[in-house]
Formats: sequence, structure tokens, C-alpha cells
Amino acid sequence: MNLPRLVLVTDRTQCARPLVDVVATAVAHGARAVVLRDKDLPAAERTALVADLRSVLQPVGGLLVHGGARGAPLDTPVHLAAAEPFPAVRPPLVGRSCHSATELARAAREGCDWVTLSPVFPTVSKPGYGPALGLEGLAALVPGAPPVLALGGIRPDHVADCLAAGAYGVAVMGPVMRDPTLVAEYLAADVAEQPGPHRD
Repeated sequence: MNLPRLVLVTDRTQCARPLVDVVATAVAHGARAVVLRDKDLPAAERTALVADLRSVLQPVGGLLVHGGARGAPLDTPVHLAAAEPFPAVRPPLVGRSCHSATELARAAREGCDWVTLSPVFPTVSKPGYGPALGLEGLAALVPGAPPVLALGGIRPDHVADCLAAGAYGVAVMGPVMRDPTLVAEYLAADVAEQPGPHRD
């Protein structure tokens, strides 16, 4: 299973329309991987949302990733928070949020399939994680890490620079939640052109 180089991270609070509609529009414009982040939802609502998002992604061979291991179906890839314990039963794919060299090293030891590294640029969506890394900070942290998705303030015109700094791809939340048609602009930066990491 390959990880696309553009990954969407959901946040229904930034959507002008229902989240499923926003994701469907993003998929229509080329998105193929979505992390369901909205962890504050009651379990039953989140389970229903997983089913709805799967119905959007499955026809195009897309990838749905469950934000957090708690409540995740056993056959679903998960994306762990920085401090979240690694699941006792390994999901088919595992990513982890990272913000420092220490957290990246832990993810590498665990055998994570990818990590998000943030914030690369200033962003209101991920407050509380210190100053933005910038492209130099991103480049300094990539070596030795699992495949890195640059996250935080990423605009379409940042994509080429993030890839040049060594990122495998980019993860985006706010801009695409507010305007899912922007997916086409991110993909125009060739984030989907190269084969991705996979587990046999």
C-alpha cells in the first residue's frame, strides 16, 4: 500500500460545508489520502464518519487513516499523536505526529511508515508547538527519520521547497478544509508523481 505524497488532515470546524462533502470535493480534485483527525466526536459519530469517508475514498483506491489508535478498526491505518502509545497490535500502516528530533527518533525505532513534522511554517491550526521550523529546520530533521510529510502552514507554492528540503510529501489541513478545490494546485507541484513507501 503506497502513501500518496499529498495527505489531507480533517478539521470539520474549518469547513463551510459538511466534512464528507468537503472530502468528496477534494477527492474529485485528486486527493487520495485522508487522516480523520476530529477526535472530539462521540464514538458513534466518528464510526459513522469513518464509514462515510471510506465510501468516498474506496472507489478511487484512496487511503483513509484513523487519527489515533483508540476506536480504530483493526484493518485501518492509524496516525498517532506524538505522545500516544504504539498499539499492541500493529495496524496495517502507522504514522505519527512529530515536532522534534527526539520524537522523530522514537518513530523511527517503532518502525512508523511515515511521520508528520510540524509546524514547518507559522499556522493557526497547530498552536503550542514552538516556533516554526522553516525549510532549514525541516532539512536538518529529515535524515534518519521515516518518510516525512511537512505539515503546518503549507501552501501550494511551498510544496517544491519542502520536497527539495527532503520531505517525502506534504500534509495539509486548513487551506483544503476551507477550499477543497485547492487540492489541484497542490498536486500541480508534482507531489503525486513518484512512488511512495509501502509495506509488503
